[in-house]
Amino acid sequence: MNAFDRDFTGEAHLEYGDADYLILKPGSYVKCAVTGDKIPIAQLKYWSAELQEAYRDGYAATKRWIELNGGPAGAPSPELGE
Repeated sequence: MNAFDRDFTGEAHLEYGDADYLILKPGSYVKCAVTGDKIPIAQLKYWSAELQEAYRDGYAATKRWIELNGGPAGAPSPELGE
């Protein structure tokens, strides 16, 4: 951490694009939409531009996608135990 990094504390507010994001309010982290975990901005790799949500990792992003889309076509439903 350098002196410049200390100016950015608290939760950041971002606008998520397809390949990058725009910082609307500086901060040191964003919250995962699935887990609620704090994600340091430097480690942010997964988000949805459509939903404007950040995700901790690929597992959280996939879990959210399955919640919204019901999983891959023909795959068993985890809720039904099929």
